[in-house]
Parts: sequence; C-alpha cells; structure tokens
Amino acid sequence: MPLYKTISVNSQTTVKIWKIEESYDALFQALDLKPQSLQRVLGMKSELHQRGFLSVRHLLREFGYTDQDLYYDDHGKPHLRDGKHISITHSFTFSGIIISDSEVGIDIEKQREKIKIIAHKFVDYEFSYLNTIDEDSIRRLTVIWGIKESLYKLFATPGMLFKKHFLVIPFMFEDGETVAWIDYNNKKHRYNTAFLEFEGFTCAYVIP
Repeated sequence: MPLYKTISVNSQTTVKIWKIEESYDALFQALDLKPQSLQRVLGMKSELHQRGFLSVRHLLREFGYTDQDLYYDDHGKPHLRDGKHISITHSFTFSGIIISDSEVGIDIEKQREKIKIIAHKFVDYEFSYLNTIDEDSIRRLTVIWGIKESLYKLFATPGMLFKKHFLVIPFMFEDGETVAWIDYNNKKHRYNTAFLEFEGFTCAYVIP
C-alpha cells in the first residue's frame, strides 16, 4: 500500500509518508493537475523525479487537498490556500508531507556513504559529539542533515547556512527526537525535532 506511514505529531500536526511503487502512468492518470504543475512535471528529465512529484499530489489527497490548493512563494516555499502550513519532501522511492497549524519542515534522505565526504560542509558544532569512524556515523549524519534541511525549509530565508546558523543537540537513536537551534541575525530560535528510520532512509521533521 503506497501510503506507507501516518504520524500524528500532535493535535495540530500530521506527517504522511508515501512509498513510491507505482509507475509514472498510474500516478499521473489518477490526478487532476493545474497547468503549472502539468508543465513542471512534463519538463522533468528524470522519471524518478516525476514519480516523486506526482506521489506528493497523492499525499495531498490523503489530507483532503488537491493540487489546486497548493502554491509556492518567491522563495519556492509551498503554502496551502486555507492558511495551514505545509512542508514537502521526496527522495528516491519515498515522499512525505507535514501539515500543521504552525510553521513546520520535513526532509527524507537516503542513508548513503557519501554523506561522510560532505560532512564538513554542514557540520560544525555537531563534530563535538560525532565519531565519523563509528559504524553509525552515516545514520547520525543523515539525521543531522535531515534536521537542518527541515529547519531551512521552515525558515525559508536566503543566506542561511547549515554549518553556521543551525545547531543540532546530541541525540540517541532510540529516543527519535532532539532539539535544534537557529542562530541567525543575533536571534536564537528553538525547535523540537523528531526523526525515524525505515528501509535505509531517514525522515526528520521540525516544529516550533
């Protein structure tokens, strides 16, 4: 069943994750896309990206929305016309949406060896508790990246840097949650974050 998981974060916030198993045609035929979305999906060179894009529209339907209810601002941040807050992600064979009454962010990432090579680009403070030769380092780095990506989506402010402005507090995998901070323009913002792992992927999401 493509709807892979539903998480009730709190009374105002829900996460839904889709496992993309259908063909492009099967995903496409069941949808009514607005002209901008149709142009966008037809212009994608990768079928993987097309299926990810379409699966997100199926997730919208699971929430009771249609493609017409979704729009993007000048920074590329998605919004819903009824004023609820939304964040969207897709990676390879999974996609996810979080919808809330508050600002939110979500990210799904595949756990891959190459994250250790780029760690220096997005990790600073976190090196104080990271052991990059630990067998769990790929998983731990993927959680940190996912949380920072989610923060970036929530804040949607050009000029923010993962390494400089975002901090992820030490965490235990079994807890599935931690705290993160944005330190930007002499202001500090605290966020609750959660994460889960499935089939070699990590999903992280943040709420104020």
